[in-house]
Amino acid sequence: METDEKIQYAIENTEVLRPPRQHLATFGTTNIYYYMITELMHEVNVIREGRVIAAKPRIITPAYLINIEGFSGPARRYIQMLAEKNPHEPGVFYSYKNEPKEMNIISQPLPELVDKIYQRIDNQSDPLSTVIKGVEEMWDVSLLKFTFELTRNSVYSNVSEFYGRGLFNVDERGVPRAARESIEELFEITSKDPSKAPELISELRQWNVWAEYQDRFLQLFRKT
Repeated sequence: METDEKIQYAIENTEVLRPPRQHLATFGTTNIYYYMITELMHEVNVIREGRVIAAKPRIITPAYLINIEGFSGPARRYIQMLAEKNPHEPGVFYSYKNEPKEMNIISQPLPELVDKIYQRIDNQSDPLSTVIKGVEEMWDVSLLKFTFELTRNSVYSNVSEFYGRGLFNVDERGVPRAARESIEELFEITSKDPSKAPELISELRQWNVWAEYQDRFLQLFRKT
């Protein structure tokens, strides 16, 4: 089976048995504990545990994305095409980090195993735990599918809250209000912790507003 076929098989055979009871937070980090169950052989299953950490969603524009490193050539060209048409059209950007914890192989029928995990989650009263049935060879693809669905199910409420606070409003420089607020937060953080200066500089350059804030930035360090 070719790689693309294996990926498609994993996507089609991934099932979220128990989704988290909460959507992704709009104004903070969401920490989701997952139990990924995959079948190794008949009545022998692998359980992987870990955390998917969803960073606070950000409002960005295509013009901002152009200045982010790490995209392939075709991906960067796609972003450039978006920027040529709607350079300041705001959208929501989600980023994730997977922190695997442990893996166990258990000889037990799947229904019994699932019930046992459900009981553990109920005892812990954790609304941000999830149980996923995936494919062993492509278990990380199964996890990515879960992450995509989690984002899709959360985006409507996140966007509604952003609009409710006016954070999608874009100024004459093409910078969303949310980005301006983020810059102000970074200035405040950097004033207390100068080691955060590179992060502030990066944000100002990515929004192409370094010249606008340069004097303020330098004044910040004259005071220290």
